[in-house]
Amino acid sequence: MDWLTDAWHDVTTAQPVPSTTVVLLTAAGVLVCLAVPTLWHVTRHALTIVHEASHAGVAVLVGRRLSGIRVHSDTSGLTVSVGKPRGPGMVATAAAGYLGPAVLGVGAAWLLSHGYAVALLWSLLVVVALVLVQIRNWYGLWSVLLSAAVVVVVTVWGSSAVQSTFAYAVTWFFLLGAPRAVLEMQAQRRRRRGAADTSDAGLLARLTHLPALFWVVVLLLLCVAAFALGTVWLVGLQIG
Repeated sequence: MDWLTDAWHDVTTAQPVPSTTVVLLTAAGVLVCLAVPTLWHVTRHALTIVHEASHAGVAVLVGRRLSGIRVHSDTSGLTVSVGKPRGPGMVATAAAGYLGPAVLGVGAAWLLSHGYAVALLWSLLVVVALVLVQIRNWYGLWSVLLSAAVVVVVTVWGSSAVQSTFAYAVTWFFLLGAPRAVLEMQAQRRRRRGAADTSDAGLLARLTHLPALFWVVVLLLLCVAAFALGTVWLVGLQIG
């Protein structure tokens, strides 16, 4: 059981916080991934996995029965749960998808600001494992297994510097990717104007009788607020 003891020690021990230069360089690298269409298409699968995991997690918390998760090659996803078709629980479940990566990013930023990069990596492995048992399509299974493999390699065999750099990159990706995904949803809604609105904002509009654009704005503002708070923890404490 020595490996388990060593792993627990790594999780509960704070690592040195990297320099501001490293933190900002990882942010710049993530911005490149978000700006280059090919890179965004590849890396967005990680955001989709967390998006669907957030739908699933909130669905379970509000008493719905989870039926499964799908992740598709076009980076879209689907989480199916069974329960009351309306009400606060369904609203929370629908809203959780785009907010989930932002919330995860804020939590990750807090952990990193205290030096717990390894704890963050193990937390990501737990999330991926929980998603894995609910995947219901082959492409989704491949995507989740690949994501898990990357995190396992970094967590188990990566040096402290590699672990820290990867943890910061992942955190910036969720903080920056969350508002990027909301804007992408709105752009898709505009392109499909006149067709049935199957987006999360469209579902929220049907559930609450508030305009879908209202929900786009709310989701975007919350994601931007999460990015601002996460940035304070990631960069503000470095400078201070």
